Amino acid sequence: PAQTVTTVISNYEEVGHGAAVGFPANLHELVTIDMAAIGEGQNSDEFSVGICVKDAGGPYHIDLTRKLRTLADEANIPYQTDIYPYYGSDGEAYWRAGGAAQVALIGPGVSTSHAYERTHTDSLLHSAHLIARYLLS
Repeated sequence: PAQTVTTVISNYEEVGHGAAVGFPANLHELVTIDMAAIGEGQNSDEFSVGICVKDAGGPYHIDLTRKLRTLADEANIPYQTDIYPYYGSDGEAYWRAGGAAQVALIGPGVSTSHAYERTHTDSLLHSAHLIARYLLS
């Protein structure tokens, strides 16, 4: 990677404290990876990377989100931008805990959540490709 990378794996985003702790004090950017919900009224699909610009907690950092979109464009990685009005992420938990880094949210498009989640390998591969591009940028 072109920078120091800290990985935090959480499964508590649904209750709002998943990424509240565990990051270095000098963290500059936080790219949160979660599912991109697909369904009626959403732009996300099961073949692309979802790039969330806003969720129930408010907007994500415009410059970091723009950087991810530019990286995807440069590498011809298909993506959809979306807003999730009833969804929260670990990035939101990080901000609520007082984190000051720029935060963005991406992830593979997933149909339904929790009991039975469905996606396509294309979405997983495109998401992994964007993560790799980001890490090497």
